[in-house]
Amino acid sequence: MSKFIIPMPPKRRRWFIISVIFLAIVFNYYDRQIVSILKPMLKEEFALGDDGYALVLNVFTVFYALMYPVAGWLVDKWGERKVMLAGVIGWSMACFGGGFSHSFGPFLFFRGLLGAAEPTNFPAQLKVVTVWFSGKLRATANSLCVAGSSVGAIIAPPMVAWLAIKYDFHTVFIIAGIIGLVIALLWFLIYTEPPKEIRQEVADADHLKTNGVGFTWGQLWSRRSLWGILLIRFVSDPVWYFCLFWLPGYLQEESGLTLAQIGMFGWIPFLVADLGAIGTSAWSDWMVRRGREPLNARKIMLTAIAVLAPLCCLTTMVSSPYLTILIFALVAVACLSWLFTVSVVIAEAFPVKNVASVLGIAGGFGALGAVLFNYFVGQMMGSLGADTIFIAMAFMHPIAVLILWTMVKKEKPEDAKQVVVAK
Repeated sequence: MSKFIIPMPPKRRRWFIISVIFLAIVFNYYDRQIVSILKPMLKEEFALGDDGYALVLNVFTVFYALMYPVAGWLVDKWGERKVMLAGVIGWSMACFGGGFSHSFGPFLFFRGLLGAAEPTNFPAQLKVVTVWFSGKLRATANSLCVAGSSVGAIIAPPMVAWLAIKYDFHTVFIIAGIIGLVIALLWFLIYTEPPKEIRQEVADADHLKTNGVGFTWGQLWSRRSLWGILLIRFVSDPVWYFCLFWLPGYLQEESGLTLAQIGMFGWIPFLVADLGAIGTSAWSDWMVRRGREPLNARKIMLTAIAVLAPLCCLTTMVSSPYLTILIFALVAVACLSWLFTVSVVIAEAFPVKNVASVLGIAGGFGALGAVLFNYFVGQMMGSLGADTIFIAMAFMHPIAVLILWTMVKKEKPEDAKQVVVAK
């Protein structure tokens, strides 16, 4: 297998690896957002109502939620190289299938396949930054990877709209599949396990953090902080999923924007969210450098930024689509700040040995919350109106703040009855 790897110095290779993961995450989010941008077109093509559209979202999200914890286990079992490669090829095939589908059943099947394949990306990414980067560079490497999520949301509206208008919606999915295969090839040619010099650098810098001490799987479920993290993701993730899956359609159906206008302006909330989330992360790091305890600094930042989330209640009170975009941009800053930093909270509350497991379980719970919320939106948008939806969303991040302060703390393996030391 090594004969296929492009030769380069290890310290340069790791940044090329990060670049490939960044691209993978960009198009991971691009692929999942296609249906939200093409919502009116797909509803007409397959004769769907809002409940049918919600079914499309939930088939994706159910498989995504189920596979997220499994993906973490697969990465530990088979390694990040193989699992990441299989995942990218899998979601590329799902995009091809969606592009060649001419009836609702096959289209729904391939959205489910996309949901099952995409979670492999994130446990693999976490494993890569853990084994290739010491604590001195790990946060930077991680943020560069995760930024791909919002970049994907930024480029999706103009790119999808342009392809759909110039060609048709089938072309949008087929192009996504081709891009995915290119990314898979890059990963195959560039990624390898870190050499001895990199492993030694990481071990020397992270001596206290890489000693293999952690909770057993059973002990992990007994930790109050795990349940706190799961509840936080369960109640806060749905607001971000709403921004991803329902905003483009809402702007077309309720605010009167055309598909071309969505391509021109629909990316703005996600750019604002990306810049805002990077800024809030930098603020929490600044508090740490000033002497604040790291976990406490994250809590303070998340609490402060959560005040933006209830602004979504103003959406139905404004008539201008551009004011609607502004409101969603501010709400998206809160959502993405929480998504970025809750992972940091996990890393600081749990031993390194357990971080990937907690991330996988938490991601599944977050997606489950989105499934239930998508079902609620699909069933209630027509009967109760958008007001009810936005009122429900307004309470989610404040509830998450309460959970964060009352349930999440630094978890120490010595507090459990047994301590497991990796051999």
